[in-house]
Amino acid sequence: MTQLDRRTAAPWRLGPVRDAVRPSGAVRRRRWGYVLLVVVALLLTGAAWIMVTGLLARSELLAAQRDLETVRQSFAATPAQGSAGARRRAVRSAADHAARAHRLTTGPAWYCAAQLPFVGDPVRTVRGAAYAAERLSVGVLTPLDRALPDSAQDRPGTGISGVLVSLRRHTPDVVRAADVATRVRADVHGLPRSSWLPPADRARAVLEGQLDRLAPVMTDASVAARVLPSMLGVQGERRYFVAFQNIAEARGTGGLPGAFAVLRAERGRLSFERFGSNTEMETVQPHVGLGAEFDARYQGSDPTHVWANSNMSPHFPYAARIWAAAWREHTGERVDGVIALDPVALGRFLRVTGPAHMADGTLLTADNVVDLTERASYALYDDVTRRKAFFIDTARAAAGPLIGAADDARRLPALVVAANAVQREGRLRVWSAHPQEQRLLESRPYAGTLPDTPGPFAGLLVNNAAGSKLDYYLDRGMVWEADGCSGGDRRVTVTATLANRAPAAGLPGYVTLREDRPAYLTRPGDNRLLVSYYAGADAGLTDATLDGRPVQLEAGVERGHSVFTLDLELPAGARRTLVLHLLEPHANGVPTLLQQPLTTPLRVTLKPGAACGG
Repeated sequence: MTQLDRRTAAPWRLGPVRDAVRPSGAVRRRRWGYVLLVVVALLLTGAAWIMVTGLLARSELLAAQRDLETVRQSFAATPAQGSAGARRRAVRSAADHAARAHRLTTGPAWYCAAQLPFVGDPVRTVRGAAYAAERLSVGVLTPLDRALPDSAQDRPGTGISGVLVSLRRHTPDVVRAADVATRVRADVHGLPRSSWLPPADRARAVLEGQLDRLAPVMTDASVAARVLPSMLGVQGERRYFVAFQNIAEARGTGGLPGAFAVLRAERGRLSFERFGSNTEMETVQPHVGLGAEFDARYQGSDPTHVWANSNMSPHFPYAARIWAAAWREHTGERVDGVIALDPVALGRFLRVTGPAHMADGTLLTADNVVDLTERASYALYDDVTRRKAFFIDTARAAAGPLIGAADDARRLPALVVAANAVQREGRLRVWSAHPQEQRLLESRPYAGTLPDTPGPFAGLLVNNAAGSKLDYYLDRGMVWEADGCSGGDRRVTVTATLANRAPAAGLPGYVTLREDRPAYLTRPGDNRLLVSYYAGADAGLTDATLDGRPVQLEAGVERGHSVFTLDLELPAGARRTLVLHLLEPHANGVPTLLQQPLTTPLRVTLKPGAACGG
């Protein structure tokens, strides 16, 4: 083409070319439609995948739950039921089902869905629950099962001694398992608490409740694995002072220290060396110093020298140290620790061991031991000496089957379950005279320690001040309510109710005895109590009323806790209401509760309210 041609030729335009390659609006819409269809298809496929695998995971988790129930029943089995082989198969099966449930809830679809706000909440819950189930099966149940001896449910005769051998070998496994249980519990508590899918929320709540029960049990097992071998004489003979508390006359740790025994442990073999009554200990004057704060709190009651007052404090190590010192003063023998239990605990043990026969032919059973020791015996025996001998015989009769069950590997798991139940109610307490063991024990409920750390705390405690045996008929209730904030402190209202159900007539004179000899007129069945409320550290009492009228309480301190005490007359058939208004500087959240086990448990209602700032 010449220069002229170029000048005269029609100009070349790109427009038609662009039009040729540019898609029309219809084409663009079709393409976006395809994209949308693909996205919707992927979402539907993902949703379907999550639904199907979720249902399969649910089936696997239910199967694991059935296996775990088999394991639980094997621990509480009667001598004729269960076997170690069946228990181990159930543990392996539960682990397999839990692992499959976890695998089913992993992958891109589950991960992406879990990241979505609001919509992904139940997905995160299901994923977290499946993962928790696998960790519990593999990291907790499997090592715990290995820690039990092979013969633990198949052959009698090994008992505690066989368990101790296995515990020493598997202590690290049990400690790690307890740590896993604690971490899984924390992770489950971190899952969404409320979502748009109620079944997922209910499943999370059930799992959370199970972990709230399991984690403390595993911590107890971890401590037991570290202290039981030495405490039960693997490294040398041990002796323990065992106090049987009479909860018909209330004391800080439960009841009056009545009958007692000396327990011997050597390489896991247990035996009772002797039994006695509180009469033998009443004149003993031990030398033990528990600090100026203790002396100030209990001045006038002289717990270190008056046996009947030796356990007025709810802090069990105080009573244990007094009893150990008294025994040494009385006999010249050192004990390696102290154990305390009450008739309710004996009843739980008798349900495992079976009935016991007393020397006079009386059949001691799980159903009659509390009534027999706390009520009926006072009507059976007018003579104090004979009645105290009856209490000793009760303890001796129950001790025989108890030792037999502890030495029977088939019944030992059920005995451990019963012991765990009573220690959580505060009816079984343990103290070691060996500091290293005691440091491990004191963090657990069975140590009976009054915690000295800051935080919300609530404890209604009674000490019988009449010298009667009327606390068998005592009902107690407490409502703790946080009702607003004031200057960074929380206002707390405590309503305590105490009722005396003692009949107006027909009780033996020893039960209604008034050793306090009050200056005012009383009737048989009237009781007198020192009622103490244990609040959090640095709490202050603003005012108090008794049956609607202003009343003054004595203020004190014990292990950092503010304590407010009222000397209360409680006539037969009467119900009295004590209301305390307090300011607590560390009261956010639900308070730690102080346990005082009596015949009738304390009824508690907690209303924590909103948190205070600061």
